[in-house]
Formats: sequence, C-alpha cells, structure tokens
Amino acid sequence: MTFADLRQKLSSGEVSSKELVQEKINRINELDPTLNSFLTVNTKKALEQAEKIDIQRASGNNLPPLAGIPIAIKDNLCTKGLKTTCASNILSNFVPPYESTVTERLLKSGAVIIGKTNMDEFAMGSSTETSAFGPTLNPWNISKVPGGSSGGSAASVAAGLCFGSLGSDTGGSIRQPASFCGVVGLKPTYGRVSRWGLIAFASSLDQVGPFANNVSDAAEILQVISGKDDKDSTTVDIRVPNYLESLSKSIKGLKIGLIDNCFQHEGLSSEVKESVLGSASLLENLGAEIINVSCPRFNDGIATYYVIAPSEASANLARYDGVKYGFRSKDSQSLIEMTSRSRALGFGSEVKRRILIGTYALSAGYVDAYYKKAQQVRTLIRNDFDNAFKKVDILLAPTSPTTAFGSGENVDNPMAMYLSDLLTIPANLAGLPAINLPCGFDKNGLPIGLQLIANVFDEERLLQVANQFENTADVFKNRPKTDFTF
Repeated sequence: MTFADLRQKLSSGEVSSKELVQEKINRINELDPTLNSFLTVNTKKALEQAEKIDIQRASGNNLPPLAGIPIAIKDNLCTKGLKTTCASNILSNFVPPYESTVTERLLKSGAVIIGKTNMDEFAMGSSTETSAFGPTLNPWNISKVPGGSSGGSAASVAAGLCFGSLGSDTGGSIRQPASFCGVVGLKPTYGRVSRWGLIAFASSLDQVGPFANNVSDAAEILQVISGKDDKDSTTVDIRVPNYLESLSKSIKGLKIGLIDNCFQHEGLSSEVKESVLGSASLLENLGAEIINVSCPRFNDGIATYYVIAPSEASANLARYDGVKYGFRSKDSQSLIEMTSRSRALGFGSEVKRRILIGTYALSAGYVDAYYKKAQQVRTLIRNDFDNAFKKVDILLAPTSPTTAFGSGENVDNPMAMYLSDLLTIPANLAGLPAINLPCGFDKNGLPIGLQLIANVFDEERLLQVANQFENTADVFKNRPKTDFTF
C-alpha cells in the first residue's frame, strides 16, 4: 500500500496507528533475528507516539501527512535519546543529545520512528558486511547480500518491516542496496537535504535520501526532509516543489539519454543490460525520445572517488580518539597509546583501510599528485554531465553491474567490492539527483535495478519519469513474495 492508501485506512478507522506500528514490530520480532536489518527497535517510544496520534485523530485534529506511519532510520543519523552507533564498536553506546534535521522533520510530519537500521561501519562498504554487529541478509535470498552501505534500510523495506526508511548515499549507498533489494531508492541533489546530524563519512559527497516501496512514497518522504537548514551551510535556499503534483504528468517529448559508457563495461551482466535496455524501450513507448550520449570520464569516477572519499574520511574520523566520547581503551600508559589502542580496537578493518588510504593521499608530497588531481578529474566528470544535459532531460543507466552477490563472496576482495559502485559513484561526484527503480529479475529471481539521473535540483522531473515507468512496467505486481520462509 502507498502512504495515501494508509492514510485512507487510518482516517476511516479501519486500522489505528498503534495497530499499524504493532504489526511492524511483530514482523520485526519474527523475521529480523535472521535478517539482522535493525540494530535498535524503538518499541516503547514508537507505540507511545502511535497512541498519541490515535488520540489526536479521534479528536478530529488535522494531522500531518505521515502521521502514524512507521519509518526506519539508518544508524548514522542522530536520534535524540535513541542509540546511534554507525554500526561501529567505537560508538556502540553513543546516545545523541540532539536530533538530526531530517529525523526532526520526519517527526514533525507525524512519522513514527520504528528503529535504527544496520549498515556498513561508518557507511564504508557495499554489502552491509562490515558492520560490527553482524551482516544484514537479503530478504529475497538470505544467501545474498542486501548491498550497502544502507543495506539494513533497504532490506527492512523489502521485507515489509516498515513502510519506508532513510539512508545515506556517498557513492551509491542508497541506490545500490535498493537495486539488490528490489525497492525504490533516491539520492537527492547535494544541498537539497540537510546533513546536520548525519555522522560524516565524506562531507562533499554524503547525502540523505529515502527508500520506499514505490515512487510516490519516496516523493512524500523527500518532500518532508527537503529544504534549507540554517544548521547546514551546504543546503541551498531554493523552493521545494510539490513532487506529488508532477508524478502523473506525461513524459511525451522528454529526451532520455542512454549513457554509452555504462553499457560497454565488461563487468556488466548480460541480464542486467538486457533488462535496462528493455526499460529504455518502455520509456520510448511512453513517448520519450531515447538518445545515446557519451560521458567520456564516467568510468574514471571510481578511481577519483577512492581518493576523495577516504581523504575526507580520514579527516572526519580523526575526532574518534577515545577522549571526548565513544569507546576508550583501558590500561594505556600514555595519551598516544590510549588514542592508538582506542582506534585500533574501535574501528573495523575496512574503516582502517580507508583512513590509511586517505591519510596517505593527503600527506606532504602526495596531496598534489593524488587529492588535487582527483578533484580536477571530478570537475571534468561534472563537465561531462553538464554537456550531456544540454542534449537530454534525464540520463539512464544500470544501477549496479550485477544483481546481489553471495554473502562472503567479496569480503576478502576489496577491489571487487568497490567495483559494485562503479555506475553510481559519478552522480555523487557531480552532486546530481538519481533514483533506483526495480525493472526486472535475473534467472534466479533476484531484482535488477534501473538508474535514472537528473540535472541538479531537478528531482521533480526525475520523479515524474520514474513514476511513469513504475506505473507501466508493473514490476511490483510480478515480484516474488517477501513472506520468505527460513
């Protein structure tokens, strides 16, 4: 059901907010011991909030749009009084004294925060296997990964443990797990949504966005969390459109560009390629004009990203020193020893790897050769997108080169893991909005993801095209049940 369907049932009295929340808590208790998509379940507070909403509804009060709807939150977004760990031992007992802007806006919209979802430690990973609290499994096939780093948020929506969730996307961490789990995942334009209260990985790349079962729900969540925030100087003070109003508009006459570079990569699965090209044909049947475009430096994005992102991470994670908050190693004989041991014991191997890469790239003698050069290539990638958008309205590509890979398959092969984000990273480097849409299934019944990319702050058109595709493709009615048996 869409949020609109839920509102109708709630307003008619067919179901109460408390019943809605309790049903999801029951489902979490039943399925999540296997899936491990939640790190914290907010049972008591969620039920209390739902009861208050029911009382307000019974009194005839006008309620905000998401009133009583259970939403899950990735565990790198600060939630006042609710543990926020970043799936790391170094923050295993951290309870924030403040609310992130996006969760505060969700609460004001009436949404019920049902819990905090599992993730790759400090959002560093593509499979949700680097979590200090164990991996999340893919609800379509529990021998497969859900993607990452927002794997818990994607899996929780796919398994019906909540009606929507928030994730963060630094190099594809919303879109790639959305692709693997067969749900909608949207990364907004950098600056559209506040990052205040998001525990930073790479500050020039991170962006918060929604997971949902359908495009209209994703649009509603985006509507709530978007807009200027005085606490975040990177947010842009521009009008937030009414996204729902544009969803039903025809896409006839729009120009959609197939990014040639994406379909020529040797690692692209033939099943993924066939499904995504079939999706392009469907959009053409709806009246869109399909044009081949080239972004010559598209495939340079991954090398560029793995200099810039670790460099920013090495600076952002310097604050976890065992002094101010978080894990502190005991029995150390000096400040240096205590800091070193706290970081060595508190951080996992992938986080340490990226800190080392980033510190090296920023070190004297190498900063010009690596970090500065990467920033120059980033500008060229953005220029390629600018040139492409002079010819087309929307760009189209696969979300991931493959469907979900096996649990443990790439744990000891960092390069293979990094390459799973090959097709999503360029949008982050350019700060562009992009969305994943389920567009089909491979021979094993695993979801395939279609990626649409729009120009800066053009989420309205992005959602319009996405909704028209979703309504016509009808993927959701044909997908396997998520009422899996373990």
